[in-house]
Amino acid sequence: MSFNRPLIQLTLIHFREFYREPGIIFWAIVFPIAMAWGLGIAFSGKGVLIKHIAVIEHPESRNVLWRDYIMDALRLKEKHDHATLVYEKSIDDQQLGKTRYQFIITDWDQAIVLLKRGTVTMILEENTSGMQYHFDPVSDEARMIYLQLSALINKTTLNIDQNQIKPLTQTGTRYIDFLVPGLIAMGLMSSIMWGISYSLIEQRTRKLLRRMVATPMKKSSFLISHFVGRTVLCAIEALLLYVFSYYYFDIPIQGNILALVFLFLSGVIAFTGIAIFAASRTSRTEIGNGLINAVTMPMMVVSGVFFSYHNFPDIVIPLIQILPLTMLADGIRSIFIEGAGFKEVAGSIFILSGLGIIFFSVGLKIYKWY
Repeated sequence: MSFNRPLIQLTLIHFREFYREPGIIFWAIVFPIAMAWGLGIAFSGKGVLIKHIAVIEHPESRNVLWRDYIMDALRLKEKHDHATLVYEKSIDDQQLGKTRYQFIITDWDQAIVLLKRGTVTMILEENTSGMQYHFDPVSDEARMIYLQLSALINKTTLNIDQNQIKPLTQTGTRYIDFLVPGLIAMGLMSSIMWGISYSLIEQRTRKLLRRMVATPMKKSSFLISHFVGRTVLCAIEALLLYVFSYYYFDIPIQGNILALVFLFLSGVIAFTGIAIFAASRTSRTEIGNGLINAVTMPMMVVSGVFFSYHNFPDIVIPLIQILPLTMLADGIRSIFIEGAGFKEVAGSIFILSGLGIIFFSVGLKIYKWY
């Protein structure tokens, strides 16, 4: 019993440290539950999946109008996006559940842009011989949509007609083309948040910041040094990922490389400012972990890194688009696969840089050095 008593007391100490710190309880218990709740609401949509399809109508193909095939229950949505009409149709299936298709009427060039951005999953095109489906053949989602739509239009059970399928394999329309720019943006965010925030919190915990501030240096210089060092490391990490993607997946940079450099730097500025602000007060690594995860995890999920954020309800998309990771990922993706230049990403560069400067200034002002 005398052997077990110290073990029991020492174990109880860890539990007391846990529940006596409200911040640790929040980040370890409440925050994961809140994340699960938010994502559950966002993706469940009361059991309705929303899929976006680009539709190209040709005047010479009026005898095979796609609307004639699915006119029942088809309704025009009261929405105009860049002068394009959007039609909706809901499909109930006992096995697959309810799916709501939104058909965006557009031309071929705009349809390719929407596909590259992940806004639509497939391009549906009319011609004199019938309907044609353009999609990435390695996309499981696109293949499932084809099976459901072709069965609906042809009024048959699920079937595959090879003459209807027109695989899109050119650069920019593949899933890997969508993924790599998002991974570059996410890698930058993760590297900075963990490399700067956690490092500063750990230095404060070990009383190293007190020693640093006693030296003849400017406080701003100490924090800016983290920005310079992390810029070099992030550039090396991103370059290695791109070189691998270029030689293995044949992913070129179609847009302005100088604009990409400035956008990359603005992303470093933005997340460096956020990282310093997040690490400005706490001296507990447990709380620091929670703060870093609170910044990175939601954006990793909703900012269009692994899948298009257009899968979320329309009401939250404007909020997602103003997140730093969303702006960075969308900007890099537009340069990579849409051929964008300074004009297209200037707004993102300005906003990200301004955001980083603001967070850095506030973080420096409230920074706890002891």
